[in-house]
Amino acid sequence: MTQQEPSLFTFYKGWESYQRNLVEMIAPLSPEQLALPAASHQWTIGMLAQHIVGNRVWWFQVWMGEGSPELAPIAHWDPADAVEQPQLDATTLVAGLTSTWEMIAGALARWTAADLEQVFSTPATLKEEERANFPPHTRQWILWHVLEHEIHHGGELSLALGEYGLAGIYGDA
Repeated sequence: MTQQEPSLFTFYKGWESYQRNLVEMIAPLSPEQLALPAASHQWTIGMLAQHIVGNRVWWFQVWMGEGSPELAPIAHWDPADAVEQPQLDATTLVAGLTSTWEMIAGALARWTAADLEQVFSTPATLKEEERANFPPHTRQWILWHVLEHEIHHGGELSLALGEYGLAGIYGDA
């Protein structure tokens, strides 16, 4: 009898908890709270959340071909994107976090450790200057990068919200 290799979801299970915390942190925010700057010279709280969501689609869909085509516009939610996006409300951000998490969870449930070494070429859709900054990457590198990106910006969000007396990634702690 052949043993089935566990999916990557087994090893990335904590990401699901972090996703729940992100949703709980963003969901109650008003448009005014989302418009607060993370720091005087930084993006707003809402823009940081948009950046997290857009980044998920950019790496999972644009690079690795995952997810429904309906998610494609979310890649442009990133405030750094050339296509300027309006600030989104908490309901829209939560919907984006949820739909992109479903994409990630579905992929993690299908992939195994053997899939981590697959190399993805730089997407042809990137501009020449972008292509110079983004060499081919393995699935393992992309997964780690997306996760560490979320941890970094989730911490930034949490710190900013705490400065305004609002609950962060782990609540009021």
